[in-house]
Amino acid sequence: MFFSSYAYFCLSTLCYCMDYWERLFLYRKKLLLPRINQLVNWMLGITYVCAVAFLAALVYEYGFRISEGERAIIHWVYRSVWVVFLLSMTLQIVFRQDDSPYKFTPWTWVLSVLLYLTLLPVVFHQPESGTEVYWIWAFFRSPYYRGAILLLYSFYQLSGSLVRLMGKRTNPPLILAGSFLVIILLGTGLLLLPRATYDGIHWIDALFTATSATCVTGLVSVDVPSTFTLEGQIIIILLIQIGGLGLMTLTSFFAMFFMGNTSIYNQLVVGDMISSNSLNSLLSTLLYILGFTLTIEGIGMLVIWYSIHGTLGMTLDEELFFSAFHSISAFCNAGFSILPGGMSNPLVMQNHNLLYITLGLLIALGGIGFPILVNLYETVSYYLGYWKWKVFGRSRRFDKRVHLYNLNTKIVLVCTAVLLVVGTLVIAVIEWNQALAGMPVADKLVHSFFNSSCPRTAGFVSVPLLSFSVQTLLFMLILMVIGGGTQSTAGGVKINVFAVAMLNLWAVIRGSEHVTILRRELSHDSIRRSNAVIMLYLMIAFAGMFILSMLEPDAPLLAIVFECISALSTVGSSLDLTPKLGGWGKILIVLMMFVGRVGAFTLATGLIRQEKKRNYKYPSDNIIIN
Repeated sequence: MFFSSYAYFCLSTLCYCMDYWERLFLYRKKLLLPRINQLVNWMLGITYVCAVAFLAALVYEYGFRISEGERAIIHWVYRSVWVVFLLSMTLQIVFRQDDSPYKFTPWTWVLSVLLYLTLLPVVFHQPESGTEVYWIWAFFRSPYYRGAILLLYSFYQLSGSLVRLMGKRTNPPLILAGSFLVIILLGTGLLLLPRATYDGIHWIDALFTATSATCVTGLVSVDVPSTFTLEGQIIIILLIQIGGLGLMTLTSFFAMFFMGNTSIYNQLVVGDMISSNSLNSLLSTLLYILGFTLTIEGIGMLVIWYSIHGTLGMTLDEELFFSAFHSISAFCNAGFSILPGGMSNPLVMQNHNLLYITLGLLIALGGIGFPILVNLYETVSYYLGYWKWKVFGRSRRFDKRVHLYNLNTKIVLVCTAVLLVVGTLVIAVIEWNQALAGMPVADKLVHSFFNSSCPRTAGFVSVPLLSFSVQTLLFMLILMVIGGGTQSTAGGVKINVFAVAMLNLWAVIRGSEHVTILRRELSHDSIRRSNAVIMLYLMIAFAGMFILSMLEPDAPLLAIVFECISALSTVGSSLDLTPKLGGWGKILIVLMMFVGRVGAFTLATGLIRQEKKRNYKYPSDNIIIN
């Protein structure tokens, strides 16, 4: 009786299991896949938490002076994150579905292989020392290799989550503003770390410096070289690089590079931020932006190092860091310097004309805008291809293009050249026998060029601004208001906007109903938006001057005007008022720098609900203007 009952139980259990697995096989899409997707999603959530924990542990290790016990805990966190990342990548590979909106690109597989290679020292024992196999084993066992891969994988996961957030039909202007705000707050926390400064720093000064670096302004309330250690200076230059390129540009590139093209809405949002012509060229445009940035900054670094090598009493490592810091700071139009006294330091004021010319050219290149650089690259590539065809490939057909330079490129390049030449001549004429007195002729011309390029949102100065005449300072204010090109690292109302407003003014004066330039008629929407941008800029600038004059009643009016315009245009020039500002005055300047970098018009359109298009019009009427 017992055996029959036991056999019946086993048989019924077997039948139940077979029935369960049969149903699971037949309805696997309804029963199995949801559970698998849920498991993968849970693991992705854990991976995001581990990525944040890894970055936090990294900051804690290098930002604080820690004990051996704390170091052991941090290394335990690193090992735990490493295990979770391996499990997460394995699950994504095993249960990857073909209909997933996020594809594995070749670079994703490369990252996966690099992550799995960290297992080699675990699987294989240490080989004999001195052999080639040993050095390979030691390389993959190195904590620097593992740390670099974990850092890369953390960025991969976090950037992917940020791009997915963009696909939730959120407000792109607010995403842009929020990304800058997050970087500013993170930068403030990093600058407050004990190892970032020599003797500590007040939180307002840390916030001010982080905002100035992220918004590529250059205004500082403390002396950078005497306040911040090497770690603090590295944090500042990283904030400048992220702020110059834009967090959304970096994360979008990172996500699309490793995940392939994301949703159509993601691509439209990113394309609008970087002014890409089409979705097909989106990733290539991002590659151009990063490629141009790294190439120009790298060339600038080499030229700067060549110009200062052996003249400043620095070691080779210090010279290289100095060159990299100032190249990035100049191209991003930040104006930060780690040289005591800035670029007016006596060590570089003489026999360093190449340094000032290089910095001025980097400022100009960073200020014309990435779309212009992309257009110039495409034009140069076209001409190279044309000459190659003309010399070697006459047998095949060459597709000729008529309009190589778009209207934006022509306007920005012409206006930039005019402003640089006119600015150089004006400063040279006014200050020839005043602020520039006693210099050789070549130095006078170089410093005139350098100080005409800096007010257009760079912030460097080779001659103290207080030594300039009032006329020169007023002219610099005009340059500060105009700024650089759109979609660039520069600020101000932008050259494009200023040019459209001037063309509209000239058309109104001539009584023309159309605003034209270079055989092109400007759209009505461009004219309206340009006038609105200038009006909004002037309103915010006046409000800032009015409030700052109440917060700092003893400050000279010209210094207040200079400070507010410099902050709103993200220039960084000051008549020595910044270090004297009180707490509320610094907070006001922080707000103006933030608004100036994000864009007052962009911020306003993001905060104010947009009116829907109407299919009717009210009767038109005229207002008496003059």
